[in-house]
Amino acid sequence: MARKQVFTKHRSLFDRNVPGTTAVLAKKTVAVAGCGGLGSTAAIALVRAGVGHLIIADFDRVEASNLNRQQYFTGDIGRKKTAALSAHLKKINPSLKIVCVDKMLGPKDIQKLFTKADLMIEAFDRAESKQWLIEAWTQAFPDRPVICGNGLAGIGNTETLRVVKFSDNVYFCGDGKSDMSIGLCSARVAIVANMQANTAISLLVQK
Repeated sequence: MARKQVFTKHRSLFDRNVPGTTAVLAKKTVAVAGCGGLGSTAAIALVRAGVGHLIIADFDRVEASNLNRQQYFTGDIGRKKTAALSAHLKKINPSLKIVCVDKMLGPKDIQKLFTKADLMIEAFDRAESKQWLIEAWTQAFPDRPVICGNGLAGIGNTETLRVVKFSDNVYFCGDGKSDMSIGLCSARVAIVANMQANTAISLLVQK
């Protein structure tokens, strides 16, 4: 395929985006901590919107039990989540710049690994992990937003799902109360993940 054809094909990916956003988002870097239901779904939304740089972090491998809500396929089972997700994202936009962090994150990693990120999508499962990430992020990068998932389990009423600005640069997306013990449904998880992505896009474009 000729170079001109490749460029035209790539450019058409974003022809239907909100005018004026593509050029801005192409220069932005978003960190995604956790590549499960929230992280994998939010990452796809961000790439489709035109975000040009991602840093994705997860230590885990894809399991069959992930497939009800996470953006993977049966052929991905056994692969590192970062590798599988990176491959899928590059199929959407081959020009995407992506860094994969294959490790279990801790508070000391945040400043070192995410210095180039304009904002953070928090996509962990455990409440204690969410807490230390928020604390570490706001301490390391007080002027950069962190967008968290908070309450996404179950099915049904979506009117309880909202975006709450907790403090200057901390946002919570979800219902704020549902516990994962009641089960996870792809539709509700995806709504919250896309709320995170939508909030991120809005903040990035405003900067």
